[in-house]
Amino acid sequence: MNTRIRLKLIAATVLVCALPSLPAMAQTAAKPKVALVMKSLANEFFLTMENGAKEHQKAHAAQYDLIANGIKDEQDTSNQIKIVEQMIVSKVNGLVIAPADSKALVPVIKKAIDAGIIVVNIDNKLDDAALKEKGITVPFVGPDNRKGAKLVGDYLAKQIKRGDKVGIIEGVSTTINAQQRTLGFQDAMSAVGANVVGVQSGQWEMAPGNQIAAAMLNAHPDIKALLAGNDNMALGAVAAVKAAGKTGKVLVVGYDNINAIKPMLKDGRVLATADQFASQQAVFGIETVLKAITDKKAQNTLGGTVETKVALVTKDSK
Repeated sequence: MNTRIRLKLIAATVLVCALPSLPAMAQTAAKPKVALVMKSLANEFFLTMENGAKEHQKAHAAQYDLIANGIKDEQDTSNQIKIVEQMIVSKVNGLVIAPADSKALVPVIKKAIDAGIIVVNIDNKLDDAALKEKGITVPFVGPDNRKGAKLVGDYLAKQIKRGDKVGIIEGVSTTINAQQRTLGFQDAMSAVGANVVGVQSGQWEMAPGNQIAAAMLNAHPDIKALLAGNDNMALGAVAAVKAAGKTGKVLVVGYDNINAIKPMLKDGRVLATADQFASQQAVFGIETVLKAITDKKAQNTLGGTVETKVALVTKDSK
């Protein structure tokens, strides 16, 4: 009898001790999982984006969990699709994506939405026609790339004159942000009357950017400037200009304001770039996802654009 009483008392004590942990367990189960899927983590811009997102999650650890992924290079579209599929299987509640291709990612994003995942688009805008064809809406949170590129182009325009030859090194040509930055550069060059002798893709990467820049310098020995769609390609262009013995004679501009470009801004190897605040881009997307989840919004009630800031950066910028 005494043994049975003791066993009951032990069982009761264990139950009472377990009770305080139940609300915490329920809270953990209810905490949403947000996936951040970026482009190439070999690009400093996306590493900065990832770090900003992780710092935000650390400061809001009670509100959500974060899963961050990236691909090996800017054109690894098939692997990015696989990552999204893995996130669907993992039953994340929200997905923030910087798509490697504006059209190719749309079908798998539809699968994610059909699975009940809230999706927000950052960095590179998804193609409106492709979204419409799939019957889905995805809000875009990010800067106006055309406006940002025009800021950079307008600054360059003050250093050249009508008729001067310039070349544009574009990002991956199937991406909306590459197209928009090229348009922004062209807007600025058209306004000053510069002669755009070529627009070629450097695939967002340093080595291809270097090859394109070298080819342009060779084809047009009197070229005055190279406008690169991101700073990785600008780094490649700077190397090509140096190899051609034209440092100080051919101006180079970029876009992103990565750390590697800052010494070049100071010494003039790069004239200007644009800061689109990489560390905050993913955060803006995450906050949009969390608000939709908290407010119990359906994906089809989301849409449109939340424009974030972009700023011109030169050697005189503070």
